[in-house]
Amino acid sequence: MTTNATLDESNFASLDAMMSAYAEQAVRLAWSDHRRRLDLSESSIDQLEQILAGQAAEDLEFQTRLWGSYFGEVIRRRFAGEWELAPYPGGGVAVVPTLLVRGSRLYPLIKVYRRLTLGEGENLCAFYKMVSGRLGEPSKEGDEGVL
Repeated sequence: MTTNATLDESNFASLDAMMSAYAEQAVRLAWSDHRRRLDLSESSIDQLEQILAGQAAEDLEFQTRLWGSYFGEVIRRRFAGEWELAPYPGGGVAVVPTLLVRGSRLYPLIKVYRRLTLGEGENLCAFYKMVSGRLGEPSKEGDEGVL
């Protein structure tokens, strides 16, 4: 069974558990497929950006979940956010994994999808810098280490 099939068929106890499992798999695949080390640090977003810059727009649903979960986990841990399912503004009735951080809702999976489909104009490093500037100092409890 392939990695994405294994994750897709898993039953997770919570949204947090699902996002964490996808982020852990992103760390493994970043190394095995791209020889890039992801460690859930702020500086690893540059490595993630380089991976996405070289990705073909195939299996978008899995790639969005995989890399979007990783990107979201970096933000969640740095700023002590919480995962929730919420409708994407203007997206109809569908709900997506959303980060709630200091009263703001962030959509890391949507951002990664846009990066994969729209290209460099959706740069994750620039987005993270903008988000960090708005959120301010990281939470002390947000530095939870690596997977």
